Amino acid sequence: MNNPFTGIDKNKEDIWNMVVKRDIEAFVNQDWQMVENDFHEEGFMGIDGGKSQSIDQWKLSFPNLESYKTSWLQQAKEFHETAWGEDVTEALHRVTILQDIEIIDDAALLHKKFVGDIKKADGSYVETNWQTLYRCRKIDGEWKMVGFTGYLPFFSVNSTPELQAAKQMPAHAGQHVTAGPYSPVLEVNPGKLVVISGQAAIDKLGNVIGNTIEEQTVYMMDNCSMQLASAGCTLNDVFKVNVFIKDLADWPRFNAVYKNYFKDPKPVRTAVQTGLLMNLVVEIEMWAAKK
Repeated sequence: MNNPFTGIDKNKEDIWNMVVKRDIEAFVNQDWQMVENDFHEEGFMGIDGGKSQSIDQWKLSFPNLESYKTSWLQQAKEFHETAWGEDVTEALHRVTILQDIEIIDDAALLHKKFVGDIKKADGSYVETNWQTLYRCRKIDGEWKMVGFTGYLPFFSVNSTPELQAAKQMPAHAGQHVTAGPYSPVLEVNPGKLVVISGQAAIDKLGNVIGNTIEEQTVYMMDNCSMQLASAGCTLNDVFKVNVFIKDLADWPRFNAVYKNYFKDPKPVRTAVQTGLLMNLVVEIEMWAAKK
């Protein structure tokens, strides 16, 4: 639940608090009043992608703010009436990723992603797998949401693995600008295995995000989710994890965060204490089996 931009970028910190922290709290409590001042009503428009990759399927479902409010409240009511098997506020934070915020003058473009499962009371899981582009503007010194293109699929599985090389990097894989001579993700015998290089709490510009083991673990796991997603996998497909931690005294605190990202049976795991670059306190690598 920690804001990754605190103490780094005040504009991004405010936007994250608005679009993640406040939105989740309001949604869980079905309280539109908590977020109504975060929107600019004049000219507001929302496009519903319907979780389709085809733009021909996208619809102008929210021509104004009132139509979006109605849908938001209905979704919040249905979410509230569902019997969940875990703390829903923590779960929504776990499956929500907002790292990419582009700001030019008084305009901002937000890349918000949802990936992972939320456990229901009956032991089953609800999968999240979509993303939204939010458009914001700074009006009278405050960031306001002015529109979005949402409910877009986050990843899809390639349906023709037999035409691919035995080892390849997914087309949409990427990494920070300071990365060395290695691939961030590889599909091995595509359609079977996905391996990601060591991930840490590093943003696209090569900056370390967070000072505590908890803050770095959350950002690191979000990076893992995005790298896996580029190859059509989620954390639920991971079967082997290697953890590199700077100080084993942080091990209990690391585990308290880590355990929330996997459902049973959890991946097998190896951990070692070792020196890490910059001011990193933890790094992780993963192996996944594609469905």
